[in-house]
Amino acid sequence: MQTYSNIFFIKFCRSLLLKAVVVFIALIVTTSNIAHADIYKYEDNEGVLHLTNVPSIPKAKYVLILKEKRIIFQPDIDVNRYDQIIKTAANKFNIDSALIKAIIKAESNFNHQAISRVGAQGLMQLMPATATALRVDDAFHPKNNIEGGARYLRYLLNNYRGNLTLTLAAYNAGEKNVAKYNNNVPPFRETQNYIKRVLSYYRSFSNQLN
Repeated sequence: MQTYSNIFFIKFCRSLLLKAVVVFIALIVTTSNIAHADIYKYEDNEGVLHLTNVPSIPKAKYVLILKEKRIIFQPDIDVNRYDQIIKTAANKFNIDSALIKAIIKAESNFNHQAISRVGAQGLMQLMPATATALRVDDAFHPKNNIEGGARYLRYLLNNYRGNLTLTLAAYNAGEKNVAKYNNNVPPFRETQNYIKRVLSYYRSFSNQLN
């Protein structure tokens, strides 16, 4: 049987380990060009501590330990740099150019070299497997990335019959997660916040490009 002091020592060590992990994550997200998200912890039935950015287990008691770093407009970023490429892709796939631009803003903040924590690449943050399926040879090439992202966006819009909310949910969380929750927005805070951000940027860019 564990004594009270042993239990206290174990909890103390776990607390120190968790703090170290949080500090490590904070250093990563503040010194790199990756996409950011809220980080949660939860403890399973066996007492194992987990860290995740997608709180997807309904009965788990999640605790927010690291708040998402929001992407904001910065004066040194040329938000109009890729407008012509965006317009060309928008016309080709019959998509509002402001929507494509809004997704780029939310995904990479117009950094064509951006890489997310899960490996998504470029302006529209294409996963390598998705880029391959879309025949995008170089996901860091602005034109190739935007055209591939727009092609994928058109596929999702068709798949969800023009439902923009579900389209954005699938773009962020994946089609499988949307299907898992009966074709509804998954109950992931990251996905819900992502949809709100894209729609906000969409409204901001609507009067600029069209």
